[in-house]
Amino acid sequence: MTSQAYLDTIKAKTGLGPEDFRVAAAAKGLLGTDVKTADIVAWLKADYGLGTGHSMALVSALGQVAGQRLPVEEKINAQFSGAKAHWRGTYERLLAAARELGEVNLAPTNSYISLLKGTGKFAIVQVTAGRLDLGLKLPRVEGADVLEASGSWNSMVTHRVRLADPADLTPEVLAWLRRAYEIA
Repeated sequence: MTSQAYLDTIKAKTGLGPEDFRVAAAAKGLLGTDVKTADIVAWLKADYGLGTGHSMALVSALGQVAGQRLPVEEKINAQFSGAKAHWRGTYERLLAAARELGEVNLAPTNSYISLLKGTGKFAIVQVTAGRLDLGLKLPRVEGADVLEASGSWNSMVTHRVRLADPADLTPEVLAWLRRAYEIA
């Protein structure tokens, strides 16, 4: 469904268009720089009964959510700030290995970084102070040693590798990354 189709469905259901929602969001204090996309989605679900896809179409139409329109490098820098800074070198090594395979585009969100081959996602990187998680899209691949099913962690990928130490970025992990890139 296109964004416009979502907006048309929302208008039919609620009688409101994007500008009406902008006014309502402003009245609720949901247009400030400290507002997260999840806050707006939760409001739209609770007050208007909209689903996630419809809510995200409105968030996009509002186009003002802090962090949503930041340049890619700023979003990436934010992921490696503070206690997570020590993972930056590991991420850079991982990204360099992926780029040896071919073109890699980056699509960071506020919580993880998607690695794309063209427009196809083949991996994600999510960082916490204690761990770097690498999600891989490996359909029809059984887990092995470091490779576990992603489960409920992230539905955009099939497998997860938990790196608790920068030294955990081993040739085996890079081989799985290569395989995900080739499949994409």
